[in-house]
Amino acid sequence: MELLEMRVLKGPNYWSTYRKQLIEVKLDLQELEHRPTHVIDGFTDRLEALMPSLFDHRCSENRPGGFFERLRKGTWMGHVVEHIALELQTVAGMPCGFGRTRSTGKKGIYHVVFAYQLENAGIFAAKAAVRMAETLARNENYDISPDINKLVQIKKNEGFGPSTNSLINEAKKRNIPYKRIDANSLVMFGQGKHQKMICATTASTTSTIGVELAADKNDTRNILSKNFIPVPEGSVVSSEAELRKVMNDSGFPLVIKPVNGNHGRAVKINIRSGEEAVKAFWKAKEFSDSVIVERFVNGHDYRFLLIDFKLQAVARRTPAMIIGDNHSTIQELIDRINSDPRRGQGHEKVLTFIEIDSITEDILKGKNLELNSVLPSGEILFLKDAANLSAGGTATDVTDLVHPFNIALAERSARLMNLNICGVDMIAEDITFPVNRSNGAVIEVNAGPGFRMHLAPTKGKGRNVAEPVLKMLYPEGSPCRIPIIAITGTNGKTTTTRLISHLAKQEGYTVGYTTTDGIYINDQIIFHGDCAGPSSAEVVLSDPIVDFAVFECARGGILRSGLAFDKCDISIITNITEDHLGLNDINTLDQLVRVKGVVARSTMIAGYAILNADDDLVYGIRESLDCNIALFSLSENNPRVRSHCDEGGLAVVIEKGYFTLWKGEWRVRVARVKDVPLTLEGRAISMIKNILPAILAAAIRDFDIRSIRRGLQSFIPGPETTPGRMNIFQFKDYNVIIDYAHNPDGIIQLGEFVKSVNSSEKIGIIACPGDRRDQDIQTMGFYAAQIFDKLIIRHDKDGRGRTNEDINNQFMQGIHKVNSKKEVVIVSDEIEALAYAMEHALKGALIIACSEEIQKSIDFLTEAKNTELKSSQLHDVNR
Repeated sequence: MELLEMRVLKGPNYWSTYRKQLIEVKLDLQELEHRPTHVIDGFTDRLEALMPSLFDHRCSENRPGGFFERLRKGTWMGHVVEHIALELQTVAGMPCGFGRTRSTGKKGIYHVVFAYQLENAGIFAAKAAVRMAETLARNENYDISPDINKLVQIKKNEGFGPSTNSLINEAKKRNIPYKRIDANSLVMFGQGKHQKMICATTASTTSTIGVELAADKNDTRNILSKNFIPVPEGSVVSSEAELRKVMNDSGFPLVIKPVNGNHGRAVKINIRSGEEAVKAFWKAKEFSDSVIVERFVNGHDYRFLLIDFKLQAVARRTPAMIIGDNHSTIQELIDRINSDPRRGQGHEKVLTFIEIDSITEDILKGKNLELNSVLPSGEILFLKDAANLSAGGTATDVTDLVHPFNIALAERSARLMNLNICGVDMIAEDITFPVNRSNGAVIEVNAGPGFRMHLAPTKGKGRNVAEPVLKMLYPEGSPCRIPIIAITGTNGKTTTTRLISHLAKQEGYTVGYTTTDGIYINDQIIFHGDCAGPSSAEVVLSDPIVDFAVFECARGGILRSGLAFDKCDISIITNITEDHLGLNDINTLDQLVRVKGVVARSTMIAGYAILNADDDLVYGIRESLDCNIALFSLSENNPRVRSHCDEGGLAVVIEKGYFTLWKGEWRVRVARVKDVPLTLEGRAISMIKNILPAILAAAIRDFDIRSIRRGLQSFIPGPETTPGRMNIFQFKDYNVIIDYAHNPDGIIQLGEFVKSVNSSEKIGIIACPGDRRDQDIQTMGFYAAQIFDKLIIRHDKDGRGRTNEDINNQFMQGIHKVNSKKEVVIVSDEIEALAYAMEHALKGALIIACSEEIQKSIDFLTEAKNTELKSSQLHDVNR
């Protein structure tokens, strides 16, 4: 068994448009192809003994134990790896329930697909599952503990805490998209200009000054005190001498804490001696240069949680404690509490383990106790000074008991600190009575408060405190998404993307779009390169000025990572041909249709999938969609379009030389075909095909028809607006066209245009990516031989596994099927091929170059054009 390849899918993908986070593993099982599970002696028993929890996997039998039944009847090892990988994650606290195992079409090679919560956990689970299955198949023992421990550690290090998890779950309920920004707790909700950031529980809308003030406990105390909020009397000291002066002036009991500490670190309460105070002072100095010394306030510790300056929850916090039973030691009582399944390390569970640290040791020493001491029955021993949950404390929800005066007090404190999300800590004997200087105090205001104690208190009612945060970030009726138009297909994606972006800009949008040329924000290119994949789309969705996104979605990106978005408003499939078959285990047209269909299936239910009614494969995708459908066609007589519109559907066709919108019996002429520059006076059929879905997308977005018309007429094709798409360079004696045609359909479309051009000769510079099938290269040669009088074969920089000689041979086989005497020249370099064609062209010739290095060729031709112009000007002067 060999793990050949692994992919991490992060968005709608080939396997599922709903389960976005999937690991796809390619396994070579040829050695085990003749050994299904039922013929491997004892395999099922060994696996069941090692992972008895697999009993819950039902499989197609749809009953507990179904997976083991399947093993005993016989199944392939890929299926076993799938279920082990899922269960490993589940046992480690990351339940995942989706998996698939499918043949790649090659004997013994399988795709194993399964869900993950954390990327690194999914990757590790895949590798561990292969190791385990291999080991058990060899009838050897396997120790599963290190795998589980590793996955638990990954969850602890990389998983979100309870606060962030609650916010993400609430966002999911509200259909608000989100994206993790870093390895910690920074999350972006929403898209483009509607994005909101949140780190733990500090939002991008939270005042930075408020956060800074809250970090300084003395500033907090001063602001609250000046505004008549009851706070403990106290001072800030920096030396032991200053501490002793405060002790002499104030007396005891005292509280000592760092000025800028958090999580209860180095906080010592109820200090009743100078020796105890000095020790606490130096401990606090480890965290802060200055130390607060203040009056100790008797009472219970309450945390008031305020969101958008409104009280949402109140918890009474109790420090970690044990209760004696007259026979158990202190250590045994702590161990018993820590055995509670609700407790775990850090924030992984609703409660935290009680750890015996220096604070606990000091408390025991002060009471003349040791860990092996036995407490009398009913005696309570507090093990920490602070009541923080992170130190093992507990919480009881008391929200419904709080006196209205105290609610107002907490809300006013939040407003004074200018913190829209904060935790106000209050000490009071009884929270049902108004708090004043005689019976309590506000002791702290915390930015970024933890939600754990409110979401799942030890006692009392849990509060969904994530809900008001999302309501604050996105009040009712406010958008969280920007319009997304996603375009896929074999040819025409880039031009369609650029045209729609142009139309959207005409409507006043700040557009971000991605193509095989680069990433563009507001018409500024921010990165050059092939950017038709998900990572480039994420850049656009993360830009805070973008309010309209248009994405070219290439096959490779969909297979490699899935889509960058969960849903789009409009999807477009331009066409589907055999290009790229044989790559990435996509061997049939049906499989290729499924890949392209991912984009259409990601369309919102209220959105539109725009489909090519002239293409049987594209038109067939409509059966798998649950969104609205719009169709486009070159012919007003297309029966599919007529039937669709008879039922009230939306379409665009060419009718009597006009781009015409149809809806039911309603007809609107948008523009005359020949008046749209992109059509090259109506001769570029491929461009007309690109314009049709762009018009539909604009109409669906409710762009004004006059605006659409102006947009079509102002979109001038050329190297700047449509690089590598029918770029015409007119020289004195010949014309040169640069085009990205790189597959048979692209050549055929070029041929349709070439037919309409009068020229003395037609020269074609052709090439094909080396990873295409033999038959694809031959087909390109076959059609090129029919279109051009002379041919120049060039080669891409990267042969993608083929030699130049092999590519030449494949081209020649196709060319010779048409004309064995066709004039063919081999010039490998693209620029040299252009120079050769221009040097040998007859007067009035048309040269068409299928370009890979588009910008380089454009620069070369631009320079050649400038040189010719200067030469002509010089000739005129001399004459």
